[in-house]
Amino acid sequence: MNARTEILDRIRSALRDAPAVPDVPRDYRRSSALGEEELIELLTDRLLDYKANVFVEEAATVPQRLAALLESTGRYAVPHGLDQALFAEADAHDAGSRRVTDAPGHRLSVEELDGVDAVVTGSAVAVAETGTIILDAGPDQGRRVISLVPDRHICIVRAGEITAILPEALRRLDATRPQTWISGPSATSDIELERVEGVHGPRTLDVVIVRG
Repeated sequence: MNARTEILDRIRSALRDAPAVPDVPRDYRRSSALGEEELIELLTDRLLDYKANVFVEEAATVPQRLAALLESTGRYAVPHGLDQALFAEADAHDAGSRRVTDAPGHRLSVEELDGVDAVVTGSAVAVAETGTIILDAGPDQGRRVISLVPDRHICIVRAGEITAILPEALRRLDATRPQTWISGPSATSDIELERVEGVHGPRTLDVVIVRG
């Protein structure tokens, strides 16, 4: 008798009396009535708890905010589908010479991504209650790797993408798409509970929440 057969025999023996499977209650919350400002406030509070940097902007002021965030940054990567007009202010200083674009016809290698200081992406949806931002590799977010290799991630979250609770967010997502779930900067703790940031992803997370 091999190990596989032994394990299967034990399972069959345990299930021989065919115990009834109880119904699983599914009366959890599926929606919320929070308004836009309440969602922004809750998401901001959670992100700050996670040690992210949060900036709430009107659509018209986003280029100025990005220029300020990128002012002391060297080269930075962007996905091909992100609105280039967002970098108008940053381009006024360097004519876009620091920006590299990841596109289907020109995919940045891991070595190239390791050589940039930051990445700027959009987002698919955010969950205010948990402070989670979800990327699904849409054109304004790009491949998963571009948001995981650089040491700094600047993520643009539009107010219309914010949901209050997870079930609301899941209804907006396609489960077949590659997803990255972000709850603050990458961090872990060792057995001594020493917090270390940047081990599995960006060390710094800047979130620009856009009203309207």
